Amino acid sequence: MKIEDVEQLESALEYHFSNPELLRQALTHSSLAHEMETQAAANGGENGPTAAKDNEQFEFLGDAVLGLVTSELLCQRFPAHQEGQLSKMRAHLVSARHLVKVARNLQLGRFLLLGRGEERSGGRAKPGLLADGLEALIAAIYLDGGMEPARKVIVKLVLEPELTRLECNPDLNEHFTDYKSALQEWVQAKGLAQPVYSVVSETGPEHRKLFTMQVRILEQGAQEPLYVATGEDSTKKKAEQLAARIALEYLRSHEPVQAEQA
Repeated sequence: MKIEDVEQLESALEYHFSNPELLRQALTHSSLAHEMETQAAANGGENGPTAAKDNEQFEFLGDAVLGLVTSELLCQRFPAHQEGQLSKMRAHLVSARHLVKVARNLQLGRFLLLGRGEERSGGRAKPGLLADGLEALIAAIYLDGGMEPARKVIVKLVLEPELTRLECNPDLNEHFTDYKSALQEWVQAKGLAQPVYSVVSETGPEHRKLFTMQVRILEQGAQEPLYVATGEDSTKKKAEQLAARIALEYLRSHEPVQAEQA
């Protein structure tokens, strides 16, 4: 790996490696390691082939470090969120799809050390190799400098840009909001009965069903609802979420007198 390549990558990471060999291993794909082992065996020698170091173990470690830092940041950033909502956000932030996007922004494919076969097959652009390479890179930083440098790189490059994008776009952020749980918390805080969900209708052919779900908000022991909302979507779960969202938005904006006195 050329010195100028190392410097470019370190500049993008804003981190300088004390042990460059950790960086090299993080970027070494198994295809190159296998080629090196085969070449060593072909060259003979009393000791036989020498095991070359690839980045597979680093991927494993980097995945764990990434998960921990992500979970920690989400708990700090969203203290009122429920476990289910945090889990959805974490799953997105550590997903291969998101990591590939980060890796491409870093131009990580340029720096991967690949075997000839993987190089010819376009390995530098393969999503799997890019996501794995980024996880391995995180592990290398962790092993070289400890948790704090790894945390800084993860937060700056992986987490903050995407969290900012989600927070600035309600339509995107909505994917992570569990409106049913939020509605349940709201009615509990107001002393109301638990929301009651029911199926209003199912229409369309089996492969394109459309479900209409209803949620009823009632006072404790009451028969007539304070508010009724309906949602329509391709699954019952999605339709319930939509109904819960409509109900929650209405209740928050109107603050029923009955609820306040309950």
